[in-house]
Amino acid sequence: MADDNGTGPDTDAYCAPGTAPAGDGPAAAGGPPFAECVLCREPTEYPESHKGVTLCPVCAWQEAQRTACSG
Repeated sequence: MADDNGTGPDTDAYCAPGTAPAGDGPAAAGGPPFAECVLCREPTEYPESHKGVTLCPVCAWQEAQRTACSG
């Protein structure tokens, strides 16, 4: 359990929004050039040659939430 002053071992478990550690994500792994997300322009896990709508994992999850609740 973390200390009250925020110096416990669990303080590194989460990153502040927009401050992902360097080296995370598909583009940092190298390999083929990755397609951009059509909503937020972040790199996706699909190559640039992928046909159709390409969404990053975050936008894909949010889109699934919207369509599941639109019933």
